[in-house]
Amino acid sequence: MPDTDDFTLLHSSSRALHDRSRRTVLWMMGLAVLVVGAVLALFWYLNNFETEEEERRRGADAQWLEQSVQFHFRRLEDDAARLAAQAAPGGASALPAFGQGAASQAPLGLLWREPGVIEAQVWRNTDGSSSGDLAAWHQDWQAQPTNAQALQALLDITSGLRRAHYAGPMRGADGQASDRIWLAQPSFDGNRQRGTLLIALSMRRALDALLPGWFTQTQSVRLVVDGSSPSPQNSGPYRMVMNLPGTDLLLEVVPQGPQSSQVPRLFFVVALLFLFGMLASLLALRHDIGKRQQVQQRLQAEVALRTAMEHSVSVGMRAWDMRGRILYVNDAFCTLVGWSAAELLGRSAPMPYWPQELQQELLLQHHQVIRQGTPRQGLETQFQHRDGRLVDVLIHEAPLLAADGRQLGWMSSVLDISERKRAQQLAAQQQEKLEASGRLVAVGEVASTLAHELNQPLGALASFANGLLNRLHSDSIGLAEMEPVVQRMAQLANRAGGVIQRVNAFARRRELQLSQLNFSALLRRVGASVQEQQESQPQPVALQLQLPAQDLWVQGDALLLEQLVHNLCSNALAWAPRGSALPARVELRLQSHPCSAPECTPASCLSLAVADSGPGVATEASERLFDAFYTTQAGGMGMGLAICRSITEAHHGRILVTRDAELGGALFTVELPLAPTPPAP
Repeated sequence: MPDTDDFTLLHSSSRALHDRSRRTVLWMMGLAVLVVGAVLALFWYLNNFETEEEERRRGADAQWLEQSVQFHFRRLEDDAARLAAQAAPGGASALPAFGQGAASQAPLGLLWREPGVIEAQVWRNTDGSSSGDLAAWHQDWQAQPTNAQALQALLDITSGLRRAHYAGPMRGADGQASDRIWLAQPSFDGNRQRGTLLIALSMRRALDALLPGWFTQTQSVRLVVDGSSPSPQNSGPYRMVMNLPGTDLLLEVVPQGPQSSQVPRLFFVVALLFLFGMLASLLALRHDIGKRQQVQQRLQAEVALRTAMEHSVSVGMRAWDMRGRILYVNDAFCTLVGWSAAELLGRSAPMPYWPQELQQELLLQHHQVIRQGTPRQGLETQFQHRDGRLVDVLIHEAPLLAADGRQLGWMSSVLDISERKRAQQLAAQQQEKLEASGRLVAVGEVASTLAHELNQPLGALASFANGLLNRLHSDSIGLAEMEPVVQRMAQLANRAGGVIQRVNAFARRRELQLSQLNFSALLRRVGASVQEQQESQPQPVALQLQLPAQDLWVQGDALLLEQLVHNLCSNALAWAPRGSALPARVELRLQSHPCSAPECTPASCLSLAVADSGPGVATEASERLFDAFYTTQAGGMGMGLAICRSITEAHHGRILVTRDAELGGALFTVELPLAPTPPAP
């Protein structure tokens, strides 16, 4: 058998479970789609964010680089203009040495101070004379025709526009473009041009001088002097124009290391971890909800079952706490006492259904029940219905325990036993009436028997009285002879009185008058009486008494026990002559022995055996021999042995009938509990 009750079959419907499971699956699928969508959206947003961030950073770097280039070359042009103004009176000899910005009175810019940036300086007067590093000028002029054209255009533009201009990059004799460009800065005195300062610049050195360390840590910059080289892709390296008029120079910037910050990706990973953690939590929550639903369904099934049981039972149920306050009553209990549950809940002693005359008794029982509950067999008491009628109830109490084993109170089952009590009372009354009827019937039987028994002593008494009167009239008797006659008459009168008392005892309702009796003496007295009766019979039957050396005592009614022995002896004396054994005999055997019969407690009892030499009792008759009105004797009423059994059972004994092995006739055995032998007076 399972350890616990299975309430699975009591679930209201499996379809509801399937519907709920399907809805749950749909919700979970929707949640999963939402989570996947959120991940994709977050990934897309992160990718766009990084792209935009890279574009913004690239634009900011390009803008900074362009502004830095413009700033330093504008500063170089200013330095060149100031130097050109200084060199105009004295020519190229007034120019500072290459890379020696300190020669000037005013501070020079970075490009002028950085060694290697300024490769050559040439001063060209308006009359065509020149001074300075003319070798570098001529070298570039003669290396390629395109160089001469560019340099001539440089001089023309400078003179025409009256501002600085660039030319380059210069190409070598092999046609390869170098990183050298020429800056021309004219000097005017009013509207008259005094000369032009020409400066050869190494753009790679200039670029190295312009780029700070923090910029080169994240990206590298390359000078593009050949515009026909492949342009960078949209992603990765990018190019920017140096925006120096007269030149075709580009800067190619190549990002180094991570192109974007790792913080968004870190946040993305953290967000994914939280998201997966949330999914795991949801799955665990779903598992827990499933278990809770199963427990809830089980509880609902149990509640439904217990509610149905509560409504179906006719036994009143009541729960109260340890202070005697009612916590719960079912419908059957309310029907039993006529009070509603709302009127009873929370009530304490005295209860409204307690009879007024039993208030004190019920209050004591109430306190005892609160302390220790009811006995195993229950507690019988009476309640009073609201309409005033009394209700006999049988109460059983069981401890009401909490989940931790702590007793909260008591749970009562109250059974209405009014019908049973009335049935018992009716049965008792019927039994009393039956017993009274039996006594009346027995009276007739005993009266007819005693009429025969009284006939002999009364006849003998009359004979003794007539004889005594005749002797007195004839004056032939003395006092000495009169005394035994009168004593005999007194004995006969006492015997007749005893017979009448026994008839009176059975004719009316009479309680046992128990006393401690010497059963041996009672047996001798009855035996003597019976033997005396036998003396008047034409064929007297011998009666033998076999008594133990020590008297045996019982607790009983002397009159009824004498009647018991007298009936058994009369039956034996009546049946003994009908046997084949001669002479007919009857024996009374008295002894004590241990006995385990429940009727004969305590352990030892006396055994009176009345045996005769008659034909005995047939087997089919032995089973009904002690029934009332059953007799095997012609003219008998069938009440003698029934009375014997009633007397024996009234003294907590038993009576048996068998065949006597010694005399061959019937053997009636009466077993009665022994009483202690009283101390000698």
